[in-house]
Amino acid sequence: MNPTVIGEALVDVLASGIAPAQEFVGGSPLNVAVSLSRLGYPGTLISRWGDDEHGAKIESYLAANQVKVLGGRDEEPTVIAHGILDPAGGAAFAFNAYWKLPHIGAALPEDSELVHTGSIATLFGPDELLPLLQKARAHATISYDPNLRPSLVTSHAQTVAHVEQFVSHSDVVRVSGIDLRWLYPMRSVQDSARAWLDMGPGIVVTSSGSRGCWGVVRAGDAEHASPVVEVVDTVGAGDTFTAALLCWLAEHQMLGAENRQALHELSVPELRQALDFASQAAAVTVSRAGANPPHRTELA
Repeated sequence: MNPTVIGEALVDVLASGIAPAQEFVGGSPLNVAVSLSRLGYPGTLISRWGDDEHGAKIESYLAANQVKVLGGRDEEPTVIAHGILDPAGGAAFAFNAYWKLPHIGAALPEDSELVHTGSIATLFGPDELLPLLQKARAHATISYDPNLRPSLVTSHAQTVAHVEQFVSHSDVVRVSGIDLRWLYPMRSVQDSARAWLDMGPGIVVTSSGSRGCWGVVRAGDAEHASPVVEVVDTVGAGDTFTAALLCWLAEHQMLGAENRQALHELSVPELRQALDFASQAAAVTVSRAGANPPHRTELA
């Protein structure tokens, strides 16, 4: 599998209590690209950052994790996400958000069997991204995580419409329970996920931190309890979960356009195995500071 990931790269500045703030390279799509690489699937990140000290830090981090880049430095500053950690290790972020899709031509790399996107890139540039994803479906599985940032939303109704467009173009969707409740406050997380499955994906998985995860496929649904670990912080855990889920699907011949039917025929026992593997990977990430996903050797 040669994955392509599209979306923001930034620097997280995390503060907790009276301890000095710490900086970590992050951004949901970047975290997915790095997680995939550490799990054995190095690929390409299509992103941008500034020609500044933080941008240099991002470049060094991606190179160290064998992630190739399309895009890179431009004239705008690198995005900084200021996060305040709560006692449970969760983080509330404030952004100086900026996103522009780098010039990559009219199509995504045709040797990619997987294209993943989400977060700020899909919020700020749906009209650019959706046609690229539609074309890429001819050769790739499309994966999507909304990873919403409500502080950046100007219209709830418009955001719901854009999110549903991305869902309808996707094969694999991972979404937090918090995001689904924000999008559809009048119905349950499970009902919302089932409604998304009806829009076209082969699998929709929702994760809720320490409360575990739940997924639905056409054969049925399954839930999985989170492993019990000592949490340092939860930054990047959902992104690690997404990457590990995709890794499991790749290793069971369910990614790539030619395997779309197999993905849609995913059984409930297979869904449980996928959720278990993804949960194991996320548990490693929450046990250490920042978005620091596991290498394959750290997983059973």
